[in-house]
Amino acid sequence: MAKRKIKFTRTELKHQRDALTRFTRYLPTLKLKQQQIQSCIVQTLQLFRMKQQEVKATERTISEYGGLFNDVAGVNFTQLAKPVSVDTAIHSIAGVYVPKFENITFPEADFSLFATASWVDRALDDLKQLNHQTAELDILQKCLDLLQAELKKVMQRVNLFEKVMIPNTIENIRRIRIALGDQMTAGVARAKIAKAKLEQKEHEAYTEAVVL
Repeated sequence: MAKRKIKFTRTELKHQRDALTRFTRYLPTLKLKQQQIQSCIVQTLQLFRMKQQEVKATERTISEYGGLFNDVAGVNFTQLAKPVSVDTAIHSIAGVYVPKFENITFPEADFSLFATASWVDRALDDLKQLNHQTAELDILQKCLDLLQAELKKVMQRVNLFEKVMIPNTIENIRRIRIALGDQMTAGVARAKIAKAKLEQKEHEAYTEAVVL
């Protein structure tokens, strides 16, 4: 975007002062939002890591079954433990709209309790729990991604205001004030010269009148 060329006028001076007022008022709001998002990221990251530990613990539990999954009497564990749907809601965190886990639904487990081993129910529950935890983990990851993307945007705006817009506006005000001061000084000098010329003409006219 082309840089706007400033005019050395009082109107431009007012425009720059008004802009500086807006920038300095908006900057604290941006910084507050930055702090809020950073805090939310820390909290969400802590929750994410806790959920990761839960997933690992469930994976260790499932790994203990080992070769038992080879004898499932026709029970399709993978299919029965696969979520039918994962429900989420959208909510706002520090002004950022992110997904929130609501509910998870699994297929109806339809198999004979008498024709399967006693551990089958427990194994299926563990697999469902793992998929439940994984779904929550995925949603937390999406939440983190959205928060971090917004944080990047806000930090860019903060830097833009702090390092570009506010310093440039202050510099513009300084240059305009100097230019206006120079214009005023030049105007006074021209007025003095004009006055001196007028007085000279009046003196010459008076001298001619006396001589006549």
